[in-house]
Amino acid sequence: FFHFYAGICSALKLTVPSHTIHGIEGQPLHLSVDYNFNATASEIQIIWLFERSQSNPKYLLGSVNQRVVPDLEYQHKFTLMPPNASLRINPLHLSDEGNYIVKVNVHGNGTIAASQKIQVAVDVPVTKPTVHTEPSSGVVEYVGNITLKCIVDRGTRVAYQWMKNGKRLHAGPNYIFS
Repeated sequence: FFHFYAGICSALKLTVPSHTIHGIEGQPLHLSVDYNFNATASEIQIIWLFERSQSNPKYLLGSVNQRVVPDLEYQHKFTLMPPNASLRINPLHLSDEGNYIVKVNVHGNGTIAASQKIQVAVDVPVTKPTVHTEPSSGVVEYVGNITLKCIVDRGTRVAYQWMKNGKRLHAGPNYIFS
């Protein structure tokens, strides 16, 4: 579930999750990044950028030899997690959904660099559903229809499932779903 990336002829390996990372709105999220290299280093620089679709990448924070230089706008939201290049986002908002780009530069005899992209999706927990009945009394004598409407105020990827006596209801002559 992790994949590896190494620049051509470079001795720098940057390891990030290869799948989309799902976080929950309002909770912290940890983006795990590890790097290693087989060269002598006088300076190690880490840079984090964020990009949403159709917008230019924004600088979040950077570090040289673990001395962090944050963008002052985001300094309380993003934290670099030494000794590796991992990033902590706290708290996570819907607007944080997008691509996070990490770039590592290692300066020694020459400079070797590698960068990777991590895709982040933000999930909103589903709120408690409310059910409305029409007619509002919920009483139907012998003939006639009753309509049940289920509504949730918030939530991503909401799926509805109607049950009767613990068994799943399917569309048929008695039940119509819309």
